[in-house]
Amino acid sequence: MNWSQLEALLSGVNKYSTVFGRLWLSIVFVFRVLVFVVAAQRVWGNESKDFECNTKQPGCTNVCYDSIFPISHIRLWALQLIFVTCPSLMVVAHVKHREEKDKKYMAIHQGSRLYSNPGKKRGGLWWTYLLSLVFKTVFDAAFLYILHCMYKGFDLPRIAKCSLDPCPNTVDCFISHPTEKKIFTYFMVASSALCIFMCICELVYLIGKRILTNCMMPQAPPQKYKRTDPTFASNQSMSSRKSEDTKKDKTVL
Repeated sequence: MNWSQLEALLSGVNKYSTVFGRLWLSIVFVFRVLVFVVAAQRVWGNESKDFECNTKQPGCTNVCYDSIFPISHIRLWALQLIFVTCPSLMVVAHVKHREEKDKKYMAIHQGSRLYSNPGKKRGGLWWTYLLSLVFKTVFDAAFLYILHCMYKGFDLPRIAKCSLDPCPNTVDCFISHPTEKKIFTYFMVASSALCIFMCICELVYLIGKRILTNCMMPQAPPQKYKRTDPTFASNQSMSSRKSEDTKKDKTVL
């Protein structure tokens, strides 16, 4: 997997992120992707080959390995990183869609713009950004729960008991480098929990800022209220034109 391309793609999200979002992205690539690529893959490199049981019964070692490791840590973490980082692409795609609409609008209306700033988190883009944070939080929490259920509290025992067929009796199976693997497991779990905390902080920050902004804005009269895109650049000019037309009508009358 080419993580450098994913990093280059997600780095563009920094332009539209808050401080918490930038910290989240730094934690993901420094404490998760970098550790995953540099160290974790080597620790779990020959996991199945170094797994041994004290029996020569054909098939017993394979069955016990599948029972103790229903899914490899390294593959589960790779899947987790893909699911966690993909929601950020929703924001990039929404901004690109706004930019394309703005270009078409400028071509038709001779230079006047549809959006004053396509990357500003207002209107539909605010909801897309909020939804991406919810997805990232849910995905991270779900993968932590799956890992906890599969390995009973993120633990890796030095000796595992196995009595499945075709094993002749209860045999002892030995995991290679259990302490090293346990340390990396706890580190990845802690970094995932930190990412969840940063996403929750960003959610609280965005919602709180939106509530404060709406409370401080003056309320328009109900009969004159019209729902418009907050980033629509020509709203002010249109309203000024309408006021000028009404003044002209009054003077004619």
